[in-house]
Amino acid sequence: MAAIYMVAEFVGGLLTNSLALMADAGHMLSDVAALALSLFAMWIAQRPPTPKRSYGYYRTEILAALMNGATLVAISIYIFIEAYQRFRSPPPIQGGVLMAIAGGGLFINLLGLWILNAGRNESLNVRGAWLHVATDALGSVGAIIGGLLIAAFGWNWADPAVSVLIGVLVIYSSWHLLRETVGVLMEGAPGHIDIDALSAAMFEIQGVTSIHDLHVWSITSGMVALSAHVTTHPGDNNVVLRELQELLRKRFAIHHATLQLEQDAFVELRSHS
Repeated sequence: MAAIYMVAEFVGGLLTNSLALMADAGHMLSDVAALALSLFAMWIAQRPPTPKRSYGYYRTEILAALMNGATLVAISIYIFIEAYQRFRSPPPIQGGVLMAIAGGGLFINLLGLWILNAGRNESLNVRGAWLHVATDALGSVGAIIGGLLIAAFGWNWADPAVSVLIGVLVIYSSWHLLRETVGVLMEGAPGHIDIDALSAAMFEIQGVTSIHDLHVWSITSGMVALSAHVTTHPGDNNVVLRELQELLRKRFAIHHATLQLEQDAFVELRSHS
């Protein structure tokens, strides 16, 4: 449905001579591509791990989100360039037809937002597709307002002005997505986990004397991994390991933890002296 209406918007943009409508059609094209890419990434991410890809294909979703964010920025740059040309010489535009076509586009986008809303907080990939549709919906609203100003007052400059506003909204919405996806690919610590608080919590486990080489990163959305070397007092390391894993799982939702336990040689030597 979105693909069909995208063609209608593009043809309508040519007929009405509206940059805002053609920009909205281009954005809707990216929506269709983003949805297709997201579905493909979700499908391939379900493939089992292999000896060469021990984590499986989970990062495919992150790559799809990165591509969606980069596409949004590219569309914005194109809109800015075209709007600049229109500001210099605003062409005549059919405001009434522009409003009618943009109104239909808004309906399609609201339907897409409703479909994607359930999974947007669980996956960066789905969030990227949701942002595409959300900014496109805002673009449709802007095109409707621009058409109203043109029809009522003959302000043809409203068309490129609305286009610039659409571009700014697109860049703003894509910034957080790009920052999060790059953070995952750079294996940075997830934003919702306080590393100092996590380290302090691990020291609460009886027997832990020091922690080093602590690393926390995201494999994909909602899948956090941890690795660390933990030095302990001489004793039953199996108990310490079990308590540490339970702590990480319950308090920080980290289910994939690799912990190397080492007994404190200094304490052990002192106990035998």
